[in-house]
Amino acid sequence: MLDTYKLRSACSLPFVFDKKINTVGTSNADVPLADPGMYQLDITLRRGQSLAARDRGGTSDPYVKFKIGRKEVFRSKIIHKNLNPVWEEKACILVDHLREPLYIKVFDYDFGLQDDFMGSAFLDLTQLELNRSTDVTLPLKDPHYPDHDLGVILLSVILSPKEGEPRDVDLSENEVVGSYFSVKSFFWRFQTQSLRLSDQHRKSHLWRGIVSITLIEGRDLKAMDSNGLSDPYVKFRLGHQKYKSKIMPKTLNPQWREQFDFHLYEERGGIIDITAWDKDAGKRDDFIGRCQVDLSSLSREQTHKLELQLEEGEGHLVLLVTLTASATVSISDLSVNSLEDQKEREEILKRYSPLRIFHNLKDVGFLQVKVIRAEGLMAADMTGKSDPFCVVELNNDRLLTHTVYKNLSPEWNKVFTFNIKDIHSVLEVTVYDEDRDRSADFLGKVAIPLLSIQNGEQKAYVLKNKQLTGPTKGVIYLEIDVIFNAVKASLRTLIPKEQKYIEEENRLSKQLLLRNFIRMKRCVMVLINAAYYINSCFDWDSPPRSLAAFVVVEDMLEDEEEEDDKDDKDSEKKGFINKIYAIQEVCVSVQNILDEVASFGERIKNTFNWTVPFLSWLAIVALCMFTVILYFIPLRYIVLVWGINKFTKKLRSPYAIDNNELLDFLSRVPSDVQVVQYQELKPDPSHSPYKRKKNNLG
Repeated sequence: MLDTYKLRSACSLPFVFDKKINTVGTSNADVPLADPGMYQLDITLRRGQSLAARDRGGTSDPYVKFKIGRKEVFRSKIIHKNLNPVWEEKACILVDHLREPLYIKVFDYDFGLQDDFMGSAFLDLTQLELNRSTDVTLPLKDPHYPDHDLGVILLSVILSPKEGEPRDVDLSENEVVGSYFSVKSFFWRFQTQSLRLSDQHRKSHLWRGIVSITLIEGRDLKAMDSNGLSDPYVKFRLGHQKYKSKIMPKTLNPQWREQFDFHLYEERGGIIDITAWDKDAGKRDDFIGRCQVDLSSLSREQTHKLELQLEEGEGHLVLLVTLTASATVSISDLSVNSLEDQKEREEILKRYSPLRIFHNLKDVGFLQVKVIRAEGLMAADMTGKSDPFCVVELNNDRLLTHTVYKNLSPEWNKVFTFNIKDIHSVLEVTVYDEDRDRSADFLGKVAIPLLSIQNGEQKAYVLKNKQLTGPTKGVIYLEIDVIFNAVKASLRTLIPKEQKYIEEENRLSKQLLLRNFIRMKRCVMVLINAAYYINSCFDWDSPPRSLAAFVVVEDMLEDEEEEDDKDDKDSEKKGFINKIYAIQEVCVSVQNILDEVASFGERIKNTFNWTVPFLSWLAIVALCMFTVILYFIPLRYIVLVWGINKFTKKLRSPYAIDNNELLDFLSRVPSDVQVVQYQELKPDPSHSPYKRKKNNLG
């Protein structure tokens, strides 16, 4: 017998349960209701039919969001160019109570632009029978245009009370933070899985592999500017992970030679969306074309060269794509500790022993972070409390703890493990306050270079502000262990650093611009004094090179001002708004140049004053080895071998990424600003709750 229920859609219209499948179990009257917070909702997103067209080609790129109480609890994959998409995706959601309906929203994906709304519907959970699988058809409506027919979404749902131990659910991309800007949207899902881990005392690996992409070049791209050229750059997206390449000015055949890594969450792979854009100052960037890479069609542990034709545009992109096995990244409770298990600890030590120098050079070391508790946090809510959770980041690996509600001294007791690809990476631990109706509030942050960690020591780190320049309220207790191969770490120092996910673009700041100019001036004056000293010692008649460098810097700034004037004249024709944008971009570029010049000088200084002993010793060892080689081999032969290697590198490895070993080495040395950011602040004992309690008892 087919049951029919009246449930409300986006405009309070009824929908029909098509038919029941696997109708095993009892009715609501036979099953006692579970306690609040003890319902499990299993949803299978089947397909969509006759969805609305939102793109110019008469199609859409639809995906679906599920929300409960304004929290996003699921997001489907994107089906490109299809008005009748088939998803067949499953979601397991824990529901606190049945009063709040499940909100379904469908969007058309537009890379780089705001996604278009395609319709929404509500599913009233109180009308569902427990332990019964039911097919549901939801008509999509737009509240602003209730008469428009936007198609339907087909689901299968099972609502069941939670009893006993929860079943195992693999952690996926929905439980891992993809970027700084998605912390709040993923909080609820990760909290749910963290609680399950806490109940079962087990350790779970969070992703299944790494996708390494090398963007080589573009060929015959479409000319978007009036001069017949373009300023192209490329955006990559896999799920919620995003990368953006550098901009290549005035060319239709750009050479990028950039490498990016994505986390692979699905066993069957996934689809990487790639779009090419032309950079335009003062106005919206022009779209050049798009293409896709279907990872399910690529074999693992093998590098694939792909030449992709750009759709909706002209030209090709050349990529190298490699799929490798999963890195050692996991989350568990304190009861499951890799380094406390003697057998597992011996395996880790063996993996990074000096005898395995040339085995997987990218696997430099192992990091274990115990996030124990925090004390004296800032009160972010009106009640004088906070709902804190913690985000642990190492380069592009970002993991979350669960939330401890209404507490200024939370205890998490979680263990995170990471694979170290660069020993000069910085571990960042950030504490947020969860808010239901808006993005998470920042409570504090610490940045800890891996080389400064003392293994096995539980320490209290004073939380800092967002800029890491000064303290904020509260401390966090961490215990960190680092195991690495020193030879691998040294070799990895001479290759380019891993790039981070797309972050906010640099903005113009008067204080930052002035500070960068002062930093650059100090460095240049030091170089000038050193050059004059050398000049006086050797009685050279030629002007010092550092002075010439200072003149070059001044010329660069003058050139920037000339370009600024040209942009101003051009922008007068385009309008006042474009003129302001052009001036702002020039100021930001000048600000970035000052920062790079100042940082370069500070890194050289910090190499010789032993700011990072590992790097200083590495420089000394390299100089000693070069001295010994120079003693036995004439300099002209060394220069000859170096020149042959340099000029034949393109022939031997045509798709190798260009790099300068000296600049890569200096990029690992912190600048003065970074030294301040990484500096550990001493906690005030009088602010500790345990100290105050002891004083009160005394």
